[in-house]
Amino acid sequence: MKLAVEALQHPLTARLSPELCASAIALLALVHCVTRIFSRTLILNAARIIEFRIRDDLFRRLMQLDLGYFSTSRSGDILSRFSNDLTNVRMLAGFGAMSGINTLIIYTAAVTMMLKIHPWLTFWAILPFPLMVLTVKKVSHRLFRRSLLAQEELARLSSQAEETVSAVRLIKSYCREEHFQGEFGKTAQNYLRHNLKLARLRGLIIPVMAAATGSGTLIVLFMGGRLVIGGVITLGDFVAFSGYLAMLVWPTAVMGWLLTLGQRGAASMSRLCGILEAEAVVADGPASKPVEGLKSGIEFRNLSFSYGDKRILDGLSLRIKAGETVGITGEVGSGKTTLLRLVPRLLPAADGELLIDGRDINTITIASLRRLIGFVPQEAFLFSRTIAENISYGLDGGQDHDALEKTARQAGFLEDVEGFPNSFDTQVGEKGVTLSGGQKQRLAIARAVASDPPILLLDDPLSAVDAGREEEILNELGRFYSGRTVLIVSQRVSAFRDCDRVIVLKDGRIAEQGTPAELLSREGIYARMCQMHQLQDELGGGC
Repeated sequence: MKLAVEALQHPLTARLSPELCASAIALLALVHCVTRIFSRTLILNAARIIEFRIRDDLFRRLMQLDLGYFSTSRSGDILSRFSNDLTNVRMLAGFGAMSGINTLIIYTAAVTMMLKIHPWLTFWAILPFPLMVLTVKKVSHRLFRRSLLAQEELARLSSQAEETVSAVRLIKSYCREEHFQGEFGKTAQNYLRHNLKLARLRGLIIPVMAAATGSGTLIVLFMGGRLVIGGVITLGDFVAFSGYLAMLVWPTAVMGWLLTLGQRGAASMSRLCGILEAEAVVADGPASKPVEGLKSGIEFRNLSFSYGDKRILDGLSLRIKAGETVGITGEVGSGKTTLLRLVPRLLPAADGELLIDGRDINTITIASLRRLIGFVPQEAFLFSRTIAENISYGLDGGQDHDALEKTARQAGFLEDVEGFPNSFDTQVGEKGVTLSGGQKQRLAIARAVASDPPILLLDDPLSAVDAGREEEILNELGRFYSGRTVLIVSQRVSAFRDCDRVIVLKDGRIAEQGTPAELLSREGIYARMCQMHQLQDELGGGC
């Protein structure tokens, strides 16, 4: 607008009538208003769309990653990238881009008008600006590094807060409130320290830019005044030139903010790329084909698996026929859970070591394989939804009431459901907080059998169930086992009563295998486990 007013004061337009000048000013003001509104709407809407697409890509990538990535990443850190880092990127793409365009336009227009008045005066007036740019460039690397450190500290703070809230019952049980308050305070203090360092560095940029602008003003006053006295330029030209220079003050200050915003946005984008560029170890290959069902069985062929340098399974060979029920037991750390997780490809297996119906598992599409499997993990995770929604979670169309009752009965959970005021419509709370440990496990079993899978994997499904309810669940599951391939991991030998065969693992190898009766007669590891459990029953400890 200043450009418009000063242009109208130029000698070339001095002969225009006041009414025409006023109309031109009003028209330019209207154009400026409309342009500003549409430019802000266009650019800021684009930034929101960019944020939406990056968030969508992030979530899609997370859904594609396997357990290996999540075992080394903190939940709070991932959530921080979804919130704070994405906000920084949106600010850069929105307000940053808009301010950058405005700065470029104002600089171009103002410097062009200054050059028309007097080129050499313009040269001396903007001479401090390249020096300012060089200074800021040297600061920018440190600004990026400190921005990245600040974001990482914020992620650590978010992770600690998320972990503390999740474990609040355990913290209160052990009266550890003050300890965790102290730990959170230390993390918050580190975050504050990094942000103060970042603020001090950002505070250095504004004075540098102000000094550049002030130096330019002093040069114009000194040299421009001499040019006016010498008659080289008119007093009006000098005033107009000073006005153009003054127009550069705000864009120059904005450049400092843009630099800070740019470095924060770059640091945040580098953290987001950590997720976007992550590759899943377990993924479909170009030659992967779907599998329709289980016909001949599952074969482990000289299978080995390691977590880092620690060998968990060592050359294990095992063949499980279709329709066979196999129990797996052994000492803690012998590889039972790992063996079970390899079947649905939750963990990577080497080529030729795990076969489904004679096909290498790595040549089978993950989705078709997992549709064949009902899986009950050690820790039953429940969603903050109703019991019915948790049972039907793996089904696209859900289940009707009769099917829900049948599924709950197979898991020994129907009696519990009928005891709730809202039956299947009962909300289980966050992670199933309203249910007991045994109820969570039975609900997880119901969810696994709801899809009527041909393969059922049970990882210690009865650890939180009392002896009376265990008998009921085993009776129901025994009927469900018919015609299905079942692998059940447990430390309780009572869970193996309906098994055709029991595998005993030790140090990642098969130490014993056979029917429960055969293993008892050998008086080996399995027999000692049974004796121990019988002793616990006699002492009243259960098993």
